[in-house]
Amino acid sequence: MSNGSSYHYGDNIHHGNNVNGDNVNMYGGTGNTGIVKQQAPSLPEAIGELVRLLQELRGELAPASAQVIDDSLPAITSATSAPQERHRALIAVATIASTVGALGQPVADAVDKILGLLGVR
Repeated sequence: MSNGSSYHYGDNIHHGNNVNGDNVNMYGGTGNTGIVKQQAPSLPEAIGELVRLLQELRGELAPASAQVIDDSLPAITSATSAPQERHRALIAVATIASTVGALGQPVADAVDKILGLLGVR
């Protein structure tokens, strides 16, 4: 455990620079595997999921709202979009999603996830 996690194994106590907030205690036993962490999705994966959700939601929307989604997708999906342009497009689709209540909640959640990955929440 050289990543700075603290752990206790048997009678030996080791403390490191706990940069990731993990504190692991193992008291004997066999077959210990340590921590299994779920990795956050990458930005391309999160955007792909958002696009899929938007395609599902689009059919439930009024034509004007569907057009906002269509207009926003290029800025959301392009890796070369300016950060402000992508942010505006994400907020636009999240706003549309919020107008349809529970039906749009997965889209709002996906947008929130992407904003977190971009560091602009």
